[in-house]
Amino acid sequence: MSEPGASYQEDLLGVMDKKDHWSWPHFNEGRATRTQLLTHYQQEYDVYIRDFPVFLSRVHAACPHPEVRRDLAENLYEEETGKLSLGRPHPDLFLRMMEGLGLGRARFSRIELLPESAAYRAWIDQVTTRRPWIEGAAVVTLFIEGSVRERQHLADGGHIPADPEAEIRSSPLVVHYGVDPSFLDLKRAHRMVESDHRRMAWRMVLDRTDSRQTEERVRKVMRRSLELWTLYRDGVARACGIDRSALAA
Repeated sequence: MSEPGASYQEDLLGVMDKKDHWSWPHFNEGRATRTQLLTHYQQEYDVYIRDFPVFLSRVHAACPHPEVRRDLAENLYEEETGKLSLGRPHPDLFLRMMEGLGLGRARFSRIELLPESAAYRAWIDQVTTRRPWIEGAAVVTLFIEGSVRERQHLADGGHIPADPEAEIRSSPLVVHYGVDPSFLDLKRAHRMVESDHRRMAWRMVLDRTDSRQTEERVRKVMRRSLELWTLYRDGVARACGIDRSALAA
């Protein structure tokens, strides 16, 4: 197996550095109405939160490497059951969080995806069913599960704050929207398993990239994911009537 190029991880981190969106302050600083929050969270749930275990399962089934399958299986087991953290599936913990926001589970049973949301979801389905497993692994475990704070996660080694509950209490949902912290077990579960999952994700993609051609294919699917994710978030902002110029003022 050849070693990945020196710039490979840096290129992938460069994609993650851009996984940010101009509309985040509207949602994170208490400016969003309940209707806007509902639109935002419905699209998030239907695009990837509900079916994230399915995406992992597809990659797991296609992967030929037993040691990588074990890592994927651990991630899948936690997402589907929560039994490595708080004992409830992560999609269920998300719906519990929504209940704390006053958005009942019935609001998430029949969701109409926006066109941009549907395009991004179709891309995820394509990558996880029709492309080599490592491309699916990169999109699911690096891009979807990762964030703009990826460099920080890798640098601090998953450092757990001295008072994790203080971090929960400072969440925008608590501070700006009055959600009782008891509803935020999804964030607690993420804190419990996140560092291991981030290390697993980077290890499986970097260690199993076996050629320059594979490097380039992974770079391309990561860049395309960013493009479609950005359009997806643009579509949600537009559906919510968020004015970019007013937000920047």
